[in-house]
Amino acid sequence: MFDFWRRALFFPFAFLTLSLLVWATVGALSATLFFGVFLLIHLVLHLRQLEALDYWLADSDERIVPDGPGMWEEVFTRLNRMVRQHRKEHEQRVAALQHMEQATSALPEGVTILDEAYRIEWCNPLAEQHFGLDCKRDIGQQITYLARQPEFVQYLALHEFSEPLVLCGARQDGLTLSIKLIPYGNNKLLLISRDITHLERIETMRRDFVANVSHELRTPLTVVNGFVETLHDMPNLENSMTRRALHLMGEQTHRMERLVDDLLTLSKLEDTLNALQEETVDVSRLLRTLHQEGQSLSAEKHTLRLELTSSCILLGNADELRSAFGNLISNAIHYTPQGGEILVSWHEQGDRPVFSVQDSGSGIAPQHIPRLTERFYRVDRSRSRETGGTGLGLAIVKHIASRHQARLEIASVEGKGSTFSIVFPASRRLSLPAEEAITT
Repeated sequence: MFDFWRRALFFPFAFLTLSLLVWATVGALSATLFFGVFLLIHLVLHLRQLEALDYWLADSDERIVPDGPGMWEEVFTRLNRMVRQHRKEHEQRVAALQHMEQATSALPEGVTILDEAYRIEWCNPLAEQHFGLDCKRDIGQQITYLARQPEFVQYLALHEFSEPLVLCGARQDGLTLSIKLIPYGNNKLLLISRDITHLERIETMRRDFVANVSHELRTPLTVVNGFVETLHDMPNLENSMTRRALHLMGEQTHRMERLVDDLLTLSKLEDTLNALQEETVDVSRLLRTLHQEGQSLSAEKHTLRLELTSSCILLGNADELRSAFGNLISNAIHYTPQGGEILVSWHEQGDRPVFSVQDSGSGIAPQHIPRLTERFYRVDRSRSRETGGTGLGLAIVKHIASRHQARLEIASVEGKGSTFSIVFPASRRLSLPAEEAITT
């Protein structure tokens, strides 16, 4: 800093000294004129350098940093060094951005960057194909202005991005996309879209095959079961081994009939053309009915309590909700030892309605919990056969919950019991006049 002022004031002090000498020899007027001319020339030189700097700043990308005498030379030299460093860094950033764009263009998924208001900031070519976007033209547009499917708009509105959305006919008929939103950074969202048309066709073929085979099995099973029951009731059947064989045949045919019914139910739930038929469901009344049926199924072997601490009703399908709730209650009864306690409750977590079944059974080991909703997955196969389970109940519950934008939560501690809960979104909650909580 001292060196700067020393160099800046060197010439003014030198001319001031000369002016004092002129004053001493010639007079004050001549000295004043001499010093004034020097200041004028000094000012003009600085203004010319400022003009050159202003000219360069008007188009710094195309023009060369000017040269200048004295202190301006050092300023322009530093400025030139900064410009070269800036251009080098800019080229590196551009190269890195191009490399990132090439990498994202090579991805097998569409990638779209959205801001907090779902406005498009950037997208790769595959995302343009999936949603019919033009990255240059549509920057700043809300994604819902361009992708207007009701399912997609509702998916964004619910802010429930833990599960992907399967979107059929996103841009054209026959195209099926799996869409996932990932929050990141400062209120940014990454929209990942994947073409699963081929996988969806294979899944449709599988569902159709299961449904067709199940339909074909229904008739022969009914015939076989009818003949087994007829033979078992014949009065002249005295052989105990034969009676036992017929009894076992009857049990297995009944079990196969239940399995066929569950497979058909799953196929119906998985059918994308089977839209959810919504109505208002009085959950409290539904649970009182299921509680009575549960007591009959338990045959006084368990303590079955019903706790209703919410008066809200649901927007959903009554038959599907009855199936899901009934499955969880019957599972608790079948897998809880005699004398155990089962609590069925309807309550709220914040503004979200929750149905839960808590039992005092043997509990489930942590490694089994993530796979419980898989088809035919059994923690204890021998015990499942004893209870007559098909291994499809929890898969049906999960599908019904998904169709209602709800999630199935499972909490269990070995030796202490399990709690199965269906947590519904606040958007499906409908209020009724407040009532007293009922505990049965």
